[in-house]
Amino acid sequence: MSAFVSHPLIKPNTMESRKYQESILATAASKNLLCVLPTGLGKTNIAILLAALKLEKHPESKILVTAPTRPLVSQHHKTFSHFLNIPEEKFHVITGTTKPEDRESLYLIKQIIFATPQTLQNDLEEHRLNLKEFSLLVIDEIHHAVGDYAYPYIAKAYLEQAKSPRILGLTASPGGTREKIHEICRNTGIDTVEIKTEQDEDVIEYIKEKEIDWIKVELPEAFGQIRDLLRAVYNKKVETLRRMKFARSRVTKKDLLELQAHFIKSINQGNKNGFIGISVVSPAIKIEHAIGLLETQGITSLENYWKKLREDESKGAKSLIADKIISNAMFLTRNLAEQGYRHPKISKLCSLVSQQMKEKQDSKIIIFATYRDAVREIVEVLGKLDNVKPVEFIGQGRREKGTQGITQKEQGRRLEDFRSGEYNTLVCTSIGEEGLDIPSMDLAVFYEPVPSEIRQIQRRGRVGRAKIGKVIILMTTNTRDETYYWVAHVKEKRMKSVLYGMKFGTNQSNLKDISSQDQ
Repeated sequence: MSAFVSHPLIKPNTMESRKYQESILATAASKNLLCVLPTGLGKTNIAILLAALKLEKHPESKILVTAPTRPLVSQHHKTFSHFLNIPEEKFHVITGTTKPEDRESLYLIKQIIFATPQTLQNDLEEHRLNLKEFSLLVIDEIHHAVGDYAYPYIAKAYLEQAKSPRILGLTASPGGTREKIHEICRNTGIDTVEIKTEQDEDVIEYIKEKEIDWIKVELPEAFGQIRDLLRAVYNKKVETLRRMKFARSRVTKKDLLELQAHFIKSINQGNKNGFIGISVVSPAIKIEHAIGLLETQGITSLENYWKKLREDESKGAKSLIADKIISNAMFLTRNLAEQGYRHPKISKLCSLVSQQMKEKQDSKIIIFATYRDAVREIVEVLGKLDNVKPVEFIGQGRREKGTQGITQKEQGRRLEDFRSGEYNTLVCTSIGEEGLDIPSMDLAVFYEPVPSEIRQIQRRGRVGRAKIGKVIILMTTNTRDETYYWVAHVKEKRMKSVLYGMKFGTNQSNLKDISSQDQ
């Protein structure tokens, strides 16, 4: 029988007591901590326990919990109020939809605040919020604390203003390099790291099995013809960049994007030669993207991309479309689209979902796809299968023509409908990866591998949280699908190695100083 946490500020018989959480909590109580735990192992519970300790020690103090999206913020509010033995009226959610004058008074009268980071930054800048009385700052999905994201600003202000500051950062995956992890720690005042993986002895009993399969499909010959045309133009562009001494023998998408930024900077500084570089690298980026869509997504996504390019009034887009080889590729794409060609992943996905439903009629399935076009195509096709009730789950995104996202309120409604059984298959973009309280899935399908260890870990975390689950990764052979899978795999191994080194190495006690030396 499981033991429960016993603490005056934790509701009796509600939270299971776990030794690894207690161990991490002990560190978090004395140091600003980056807590890295796989999805489903209770990162939020550690935050709740730490909040209880801080409020026990400083009864008049406040707690601040921040997360990237409104649904995540609301989820934390729900979880904290479920476990903490504190009157409900002391909790409050604050987002950009709350009036500024109301936010200012709520910060003063409420004890546990749940808020989105941009709202907090705005209120700190406008002096509507002072963090002096907050004894704990919980930063969820702390891997966002890079660049100009609001997290570093909030953490800096908190450490400057709070009388008794303590920071707890939570994530399943902070990043694959020492530099990235150190940047996160430096930006948020983190002192030390605690990490657990699914292989650690003290967490194994809480891990549900995952069966992971990789299913390969072949690129159809008709797709190959279009790819050959696109590659011919792409290779010419890259060869031109080599002759200009701007490219090495092997050029990646990252190289092209860096070159584009370099040429734009050069133009802004008055160097007209930058225009020559841009005229080569910009179409190369567009073609590279088109090849990726063809290989990993299919004809529908590629045809939609060509449509957007034809509507593009820029000189570069018009020049690319005028290329006879590109024009031929566009013609072949349209022909295949009109004939109803789909990527072979679609038929494989249909058979996988149908088989899952036959084996278990009340299955919950989640499908991840990078692009909205693919999400919509998948929902359309799966909706024709017996007993499959798919729903599209995408972010708000940009209000582009024909690509409007869904509001956070609508996201919440769709999740509730999914939980209640109105839908049984959630088809989502990256918004389904981060932290949302999605029911444990019987089957997760990655429509394509992603070259990000963070996203790969988060996708896997949607399965096997409360029961045994299955993960299937679809890959097109001899395409970037295979490359991306191995890139993410290597990055994940490196991330764990770096984190364990930071946990047990000499840098643990003075992480911020060492990370500053890396610069």
